[in-house]
Amino acid sequence: MTLFNREKAIGIVILLAIAAIIFFALGSITPAIGFFVMFIIPLYFMKPLPVFASKIDYCSNYLFVAICTFIFIFLITPVLIIIPLSFNAEPYFTFTQGMLNFDPSAFSTRWYEDIVYNGMVDPHGVKNWWNDMWNNAQWIRSARNSFFIATMSAIIATIIGTIAALGLSRSEMPYKALITSLLISPMIVPLVITATGMFFFYSSINLAKTFTGVILAHVTLGIPFVIITVTATLSGFDRNLIKASQSLGAHGWMTFRRVIMPLIMPGMISGALFAFITSLDEIVAVIFLADVEQRTIPRQMFSGIREQISPTILAVASVLVLISIILLTVMELLRRRSERLRGITPG
Repeated sequence: MTLFNREKAIGIVILLAIAAIIFFALGSITPAIGFFVMFIIPLYFMKPLPVFASKIDYCSNYLFVAICTFIFIFLITPVLIIIPLSFNAEPYFTFTQGMLNFDPSAFSTRWYEDIVYNGMVDPHGVKNWWNDMWNNAQWIRSARNSFFIATMSAIIATIIGTIAALGLSRSEMPYKALITSLLISPMIVPLVITATGMFFFYSSINLAKTFTGVILAHVTLGIPFVIITVTATLSGFDRNLIKASQSLGAHGWMTFRRVIMPLIMPGMISGALFAFITSLDEIVAVIFLADVEQRTIPRQMFSGIREQISPTILAVASVLVLISIILLTVMELLRRRSERLRGITPG
């Protein structure tokens, strides 16, 4: 048995003993289980240390993994609470006794149905949403606006951000640091200040309270993510490929389409997904620039919390979390593919 396995076994026994003490002291198993899980996960995910590793090396490695685990649990816990609450059969934002007892009747998908139906009931008591939901349902209209604005802003931000990243990657580019700072400033400047400036500027050119103004605002907020991801992809790009392409008679557009674009495509897609998520989650700029016709999902959720508290908001939040998880998974797969293309990791 290696030092790592022996220390792991000892650590598990000690944590079990501490959890049992907490259980008997507090008279509840919940904090004991939480304590045990929080400190047992690092033991499971720690990489095996060599036999000659000292106890100090093992303790520092465990402490690092434990801190990362604690931060991860701290960040993910609100999401883990929202998702089960969205299946609450009662119109409350708390866990009912039936949910704690895992009573099937305490769980329902009624709030997910409200996203589509939005309470539209015909005189015969049957939900008549097929003909009206795309025009009258607030949630459906907000979802349609959100995905339209996010898609358009992601496309425009990807084009502009890619062009900017290609220019900034050139060694002869003057004032590169200054230009980069200006382009990524929307990520640094407080969003309220940025949104206020956008409101006054777009109002002066009659773009406030329009889809064009909202899309341009989201493009401004999404461009920094595209620049960062594409620039990171270009860091391992061999510029000799461009010279080889030009020596074979390829013009600028053909070189970009046949040589550069296939290699930086993972970074472009990752940047587009980041811009899409940023637009989908944006609310401050929408509050300043959007009207009722441009209301998005976050704006509808904000209004729902202030005007009409309903667990439908939890259902919408759960759907957005699911979408974010899918997009982040796609970005991780693209990142690994980009590393394989650049030879950083084996295929």
